Amino acid sequence: MDPIMSKSEAADLVLAARKRKGLSWAGIAEALGTPLVWTTAALLGQHPMTGEQAAKACALLGLDEAVAESLQLQPSRGTDPAIMADPTIYRFTEALSVYGPALKELIHEEFGDGIMSAINFRVDIARRPDPDGDRVVVTFDGKFLDYRW
Repeated sequence: MDPIMSKSEAADLVLAARKRKGLSWAGIAEALGTPLVWTTAALLGQHPMTGEQAAKACALLGLDEAVAESLQLQPSRGTDPAIMADPTIYRFTEALSVYGPALKELIHEEFGDGIMSAINFRVDIARRPDPDGDRVVVTFDGKFLDYRW
């Protein structure tokens, strides 16, 4: 019996197929009926897909059952140190390092002692035109979880 393909290997095949077929992430998400950022993260190996979602994605991308099987696995979440060196990812890390303590204080002031869930969570990205250069708007929308006992 062959081992199940790794999520990173499946992600590489997804990236190549998407590029070769000229598909956008938005087009894939629309075809699957799933949120854009979640779909992209799932196809890059950060979320498990259902069997139906994985089969539909692989049919769209022209990928085989081995990829679909991998897309259904529970991921080991986190970031490879090499990926952290990517300028876009590094800037997100830098922004949260700078603004994280202030956001924490403001969340506690507004909601009380607790956290924003990263499980019951939505994220969206948009482009906003600006005379000084287009702006990237990223919205994190997480359920507040109170630390009360």
